[in-house]
Amino acid sequence: MNRQIFINVAVKDLQQSMDFYIAIGFTNNPQFSDDTAKCMVWSDTIFVMLLSHEKFSSFTAKPIADTKSHIAGLFSLSVNSVDEMNAIMQAGLAAGGIEPNEIRDYGFMQQRTLEDFDGHTWEIFFMDMTKIPTQQPE
Repeated sequence: MNRQIFINVAVKDLQQSMDFYIAIGFTNNPQFSDDTAKCMVWSDTIFVMLLSHEKFSSFTAKPIADTKSHIAGLFSLSVNSVDEMNAIMQAGLAAGGIEPNEIRDYGFMQQRTLEDFDGHTWEIFFMDMTKIPTQQPE
């Protein structure tokens, strides 16, 4: 079995959040979803678990961060082209997300930032491996 990653995030409105993530390209796995959690699939190995605050709190004694005003993590999703990155961003913005900063262009990588309703921050990026600068020997 391939190693997998499950990113767990606390959300205030499960249905609204699930609709947002579907709009940007995730699918829902009903096998791991119920009225307290929605399993959103990015790929065969990457999953985002949308958890109600009550469900999320059952896994930790720490208070849930207010991710609208504080950053708790930056989650990055790679895509296959700048066009795909832009399409995901447009869908996310149309679904109610916000873009807190302008596109960043590093020459070999373009990156845009999308925040969901709860302030969880996603970096959507395309990296062209053929444009990565090579270090010259000294």
